[in-house]
Amino acid sequence: MPHLNLPVLDLSLLDRGPEAAARFRDLLRAASHDVGFFYLTGTGVSPDLERRLHRAARDFFALPEADKLAIENVNSPHFRGYTRIGGERTQGRTDWREQIDIGPEQAPLTGGPDFNRLVGPNLWPAAQPGLRAVVSEWHDHLSGVARRLLRAWAVSLGAAESFFDEHFGEPSTLIKIVRYPGSTAPEPAQGVGAHKDSGVLTLLWIEPGKGGLQVERDGAWVDAPPVPGAFVVNIGELLEYATQGYLIATNHRVVSPRYPDDRISVPFFFNPALDQRLPLIDLPPELAAEAKGVTQDPANPIHALYGENALKSRLRAHPDVAEIWHADLLAART
Repeated sequence: MPHLNLPVLDLSLLDRGPEAAARFRDLLRAASHDVGFFYLTGTGVSPDLERRLHRAARDFFALPEADKLAIENVNSPHFRGYTRIGGERTQGRTDWREQIDIGPEQAPLTGGPDFNRLVGPNLWPAAQPGLRAVVSEWHDHLSGVARRLLRAWAVSLGAAESFFDEHFGEPSTLIKIVRYPGSTAPEPAQGVGAHKDSGVLTLLWIEPGKGGLQVERDGAWVDAPPVPGAFVVNIGELLEYATQGYLIATNHRVVSPRYPDDRISVPFFFNPALDQRLPLIDLPPELAAEAKGVTQDPANPIHALYGENALKSRLRAHPDVAEIWHADLLAART
């Protein structure tokens, strides 16, 4: 086990009686207050499911270029499908990765708020018909893990266990299957640039033995290497907003591997319905006294309504898709 710069929490403590469950909630609150990141074990995700997801990811990226480009995200007004290497940006700079974005399978919406444009069907590769089944299994299991975490968070913050269930609606989920190719640049390349996640909760699976994820702690970048059987968990801007800065969304980034190595990772984002506004949690006085307030960044405003946060993020990350399908939104924001 390498030296770890993040705390390690065991979700199975919730099943070991009241004292163990209370200890888990205390550790969860401390980790997300102090760091905003932690490792999570005891999720019940089987090694077999991990292997099948990993194999499906490798098989997808090994497809001929034409098969991947057949579902390129420029064909989707909902920002779904394949993004070629260099097709995404963070902080205005190009990220060196390729990926497929998969969200809830829904019929498109017409009219209503701008963020309704994010609702729609996925693009699935015809050359890999088995991908959908393993992604669906992954989605269902991690949704259960996310709900357990949120219920534990609610209690640890002095709210009712059902707080997030009551205010989420039908969750907006997003799975990214990502490949970071190796770089030959003399300086470390930007796999994905420094950023905070725009929603509530992220569960990240990292290919065993592959580093590159870094988390900002006390003004310095520290490595977060993969831990066998564990997910890396971080909170997003909406949870910072709901606790008025008692819990913190933390900057993180990925440094590209060195060629000829590459790296697979699969982040799972669990967020409220697009039209849901997460209310402020009425923190106990001793916790409220430690709330630092929501980060104020004019270049990155945090919206209480999740759909506004999500749309902001997608328009910035995928300017080519935005220009093709949402030029009117870009003009209105200029």
